Amino acid sequence: MDRGGCQMSGGGPSSGDGSGPDRHGMITLEDLEFFSEDQPEDSGNGSLEEEGQTMEEDENPDRLLHYWQEVARGHQVEVSQDMAEPIQQLSTNNQGRSHREQVPFTLLGRKEKCGEILYEKRHYEKGHWACIIMREETYEQSICYGFMRIMRYICQHNSLGDYLGMTLPIVTVVRTDENHSAMSPDVTVAYYLPTEHQAQPPQPHDSDIVIEIWPATVVYTRAFSGPTNEVTIINQISTLAELLESPGVCVNDSFIVAGYTNPAHNNRQNEIWFLERR
Repeated sequence: MDRGGCQMSGGGPSSGDGSGPDRHGMITLEDLEFFSEDQPEDSGNGSLEEEGQTMEEDENPDRLLHYWQEVARGHQVEVSQDMAEPIQQLSTNNQGRSHREQVPFTLLGRKEKCGEILYEKRHYEKGHWACIIMREETYEQSICYGFMRIMRYICQHNSLGDYLGMTLPIVTVVRTDENHSAMSPDVTVAYYLPTEHQAQPPQPHDSDIVIEIWPATVVYTRAFSGPTNEVTIINQISTLAELLESPGVCVNDSFIVAGYTNPAHNNRQNEIWFLERR
């Protein structure tokens, strides 16, 4: 399988509590896309912070690639030379098209307790998504390899030969056993096509990326912060299942993890989504 320029090496065990190394030394999908949007904190010598501050002014592909490689090394990941062009496109203005479009939805309601939003109920319209199924050893590996390939599709490796624009969130579809105690190795990484491309989605050059029409869906969603790995995802699924008054109205073995912000931030923002049965 084409690794999409991502080479993985070892890492420590998962702590599962967000307090220590908990991604097996792997880079996540959100790391790759958001390095250029919110720069990580200084690593100690100031060099990465200073370089990050000049990224918007300096569009040299090699310099951008070097910056991403330096940050990725902190996750024990190697970003290959052939990612220079996609990185440059995601990191620069693209003729004013650098705005990240939100996947549209209608808020149907929410449950709150003591001022805290426990979960929201939303309606998402039918839409086109670019999807790739990965089957790596860990969730982290699958989303890394998958997003690298989606990233190329977004950045010219499509029938238009043009930058398509970013949307948020980038989502992953995960599957569990009936007890929600273990995740399947099959992970779908999915990107919502921007509004201007919904009517006629550009076709990917990568034959493993498929353009799917996802039907209109009612989603129960709960926000959470911190890392996304097998342990935290299973915990979040269990938490939302306990909060729902009627969890039986939702699909029981397939869930969505939505990522919004740079995981280098202390308050990283994610959501777990339950899909209402149709």
